[in-house]
Amino acid sequence: MARNKFMSADQAVGLIKDGDTVALVGGGGGLMEATHTFRAVSRRFLSTGYPRNLTVLHALGIGDKKTEGMNHFAHEGLVKRVIGGHWVWSPKMQEMARDEKIEAYVLPSGCVMQLYREIGGQRPGLFTHVGLGTFVDPRHQGGKMNASAKEDLVEVVNLGGQELLWYKSFPINVAIIRGSFGDADGNISLDQEAANVDVYAAALAAHNSGGIVIAQVRTAVDVNSLPARSVRVPGAIVDAVVVDPDQRMSYDLPYDPLISGERRGPTPLDPPEPLNIRSLIARRAYQELTEGDVINFGVGIGEGVAKMVAERGEVGRYYQTIEHGTYGGSLLVGLLFGFARSASAMIDGPSQFDFYAGGGLDTAFLGFGELDEAGDVNVSKLGGLTVGPGGFMDIAQNAKKVVFCGTFDTKGSKLQLGDGKLTIAQHGHVRKLVGKVEQITYSGKQALKRGHKAVFVTERAVFNLENEGLVLSEVAPGVDIRRDILERMDFMPLIPRDPQLMDSAIFTD
Repeated sequence: MARNKFMSADQAVGLIKDGDTVALVGGGGGLMEATHTFRAVSRRFLSTGYPRNLTVLHALGIGDKKTEGMNHFAHEGLVKRVIGGHWVWSPKMQEMARDEKIEAYVLPSGCVMQLYREIGGQRPGLFTHVGLGTFVDPRHQGGKMNASAKEDLVEVVNLGGQELLWYKSFPINVAIIRGSFGDADGNISLDQEAANVDVYAAALAAHNSGGIVIAQVRTAVDVNSLPARSVRVPGAIVDAVVVDPDQRMSYDLPYDPLISGERRGPTPLDPPEPLNIRSLIARRAYQELTEGDVINFGVGIGEGVAKMVAERGEVGRYYQTIEHGTYGGSLLVGLLFGFARSASAMIDGPSQFDFYAGGGLDTAFLGFGELDEAGDVNVSKLGGLTVGPGGFMDIAQNAKKVVFCGTFDTKGSKLQLGDGKLTIAQHGHVRKLVGKVEQITYSGKQALKRGHKAVFVTERAVFNLENEGLVLSEVAPGVDIRRDILERMDFMPLIPRDPQLMDSAIFTD
């Protein structure tokens, strides 16, 4: 008997029941986001008041920092609980967490993706070292981001003499995923998408939990017209196919075969960034590269290193990766972080995080919000606002070397750059090198235990994490150590007799 799983977005979201646990797939900037279907959920709730009290789960950040993505679920009554890897793309949901209007949890993005596989396999959960010693460790906060979050989603266990975290399984009632092409049988192709992320894993978790899978695609095709190799989600686990002919690769980008991996070609480069505080930090961080490294760039200042690699024509000197599952190519930045042109390979997100968790990365370039004397870093909760780490924890805890890139302070600093030196006209009002971080997203103790290296690059100083403590290893030319560094920190670093000067060329326009 012929099947027909095509239905409208309104019909599909009508299958969602009160109290359901809903897995969402997507990345910031509209990457792999089923925007048309998300809007239908919001529209249904605002017009009928249903569904209510959903638990929403997402690995990566989803939205545009304005109205799209997770913002469509940010209605009182629609959502009871959110378990998210990265929240900054949805200011409305951040506010609901801050105001205790939902139960707010954060788990590492890679752990969420891998947990989908465990749920799909009907296993008790994910057992991993990722997160030990951080805020997701139940001896700290267990991933609970506000007072309303009371359930223990993570436990510490000992298996074969090894201490691990147990991220517990639970049923997924609905998965909302996205692809490029779909047929009436429910077969879904991702051929014209920018990444695979956790599409299959989320669908598997919902189907094998007895739930439903809603797949949004741009184009409907005939049954048996999709090559088997192109089908990334088989029709056997898909219940509804929603067609949105206006679906875009990102909010602003309709379609680019260089980004989908269907073609390779020259990539237009942005003009080199002029000398400023961000490019200055990126220049120093770039010096930590070693030819042949397998590397990862995080969102923020670390992106500047990726731009330098591209500008200098050095893409082939390193194996570039991003957590969405992409290797190689020229990485895009800003709202298009997670996209790459002319990639060399695209794999599923959970498998990419397996690679990271196993120590496959040589060097990672990541940001930091706060740093303390133990080498602990906070990027996940700043000023009481839930931010979430995204893939930061999975990457930082396991890379052989992490280069943290960030300004020394923030809010109001005024710097004069050029002529091979740095002059500080006014210090920032907010210190970032603090006595104790608000939340531990990266554990210096765990890094030292695992024999990993951490370097902290700012515009005026470079620090290294050693067994003895945090060492001030380099100082910018023109900077007074006591006035501009030590008196602007909440702790005293270890200082060698003669700290090196940062390369003056970094400070030359």
